[in-house]
Amino acid sequence: MKWVNMEFDYAFKGILKAKRGTVDIGIEEGTIEPYDMVFGALGSCLYSTFLDIAVKKKIVYEGVRMKVSGEKRTEVPTTLKTVNVEVTVINPVKEKGLDQAMRLATEYCSVYQTLSHVAEMSYTLNFEYTDK
Repeated sequence: MKWVNMEFDYAFKGILKAKRGTVDIGIEEGTIEPYDMVFGALGSCLYSTFLDIAVKKKIVYEGVRMKVSGEKRTEVPTTLKTVNVEVTVINPVKEKGLDQAMRLATEYCSVYQTLSHVAEMSYTLNFEYTDK
């Protein structure tokens, strides 16, 4: 079973405690807001799924950068309207295999699939080659 504990003061200042770490919650510098956590959960789940697929396909790369962005609806409840994940794979060996890995990751990532019930989901996959 997964769990987190949270503690808040009377203002919007708190701490999220999980099994292996903590995060400061709030609107002040150095804290994380609720949608930061939602986008972080999406990005980390999507990357974990992508990595599992790439490893099974034996496709290597140096690293990945992700930017998750979205727009909320103005109607209450203000659920997400759109979400886009920009993925840049650094120094990949097989671009075609990674295209397939990302497509499959969006199908198997549970957070991506959960958010897809309220938001229009999209992603872009880019490749970057650097001189070592």
